[in-house]
Amino acid sequence: MPPTTDLVLGIDGGGSKTVAWLAACTAGGPVVVGRATAGPSNPQTVGFSAARASLRQAIAAAFADAKLKRCRVAAAVLALAGSDRDENREVIRRWAERDRWAQRFRIVHDAVPLLAAGTPEGWGVALISGTGSLAYGEDRRGQSARAGGWGFRFGDEGSGYAIGIACLRAAAQAADGRGPTTSLLPALLERLQLKRPEELVAATYRAEFDAGQVASLAGVVFDAARSGDPLAKKLLKQAGADLAAMVAAVARRLGLDKEAFPLALGGSILTANEAVQGQLIAQLDALGVRPDPVARVPDPVAGAIRLAFQERT
Repeated sequence: MPPTTDLVLGIDGGGSKTVAWLAACTAGGPVVVGRATAGPSNPQTVGFSAARASLRQAIAAAFADAKLKRCRVAAAVLALAGSDRDENREVIRRWAERDRWAQRFRIVHDAVPLLAAGTPEGWGVALISGTGSLAYGEDRRGQSARAGGWGFRFGDEGSGYAIGIACLRAAAQAADGRGPTTSLLPALLERLQLKRPEELVAATYRAEFDAGQVASLAGVVFDAARSGDPLAKKLLKQAGADLAAMVAAVARRLGLDKEAFPLALGGSILTANEAVQGQLIAQLDALGVRPDPVARVPDPVAGAIRLAFQERT
């Protein structure tokens, strides 16, 4: 087994899942030796108890995947949605110290490793759209700015949650005759295994129907848009516009809107589907903001590993 000082840990925790990678440190950089996935670990959406359980499970599974005995690694970087809030960071730090995760430990919000993994020199703007949404940027001097990330109750525009809520609202309005007829209504009923629109209330107000469950309904909208449903297309266009507004706000605050800047995209809404990304770029162009290059990052945890490798010295 490699000595403790030869291992680093990167963790990316969000509202849908937690990803942990374990890497061995070599002269050429970190080499990933163990990968694992567990449940959600955003304490704002699932609570601190469930978040801690997911983090513990993901870390243990990463060591198991590497066929290594669990040990205290040289450095760990935990990128966790909501961790930039002091009250959340302190709770998480106590967990890490109690469980002896690492000799050196850093907590960052979930856009930081995305920026590290998806931009050539570590500066530019990172945009996340998964269960929630957030834009974060850094300029060449290390000055930072953010937009969004206010949570599902009154924020997270352009996210899977926002698209899911819009889908439910459109279905309800179609059922009432208040809105246009749309294939979203029958598709939603089929997805939730319901027979009548009236059953939507009981199905969606169950305690276990959380933010992640709502976000999963974005898939209904994507399917309907691909089939040509006009309302579904409109909802995705709105999501792109909302995300573009976040990126533009960050770029302007950092003075990056006067030039081309790198843009890193993360989260399933942007990395697994072309529709919202296309709308995002079109809306940014309309706002006079032109990112280049634009990189989709399917595994932001790679950025957490890179930061942990730097953190160990």
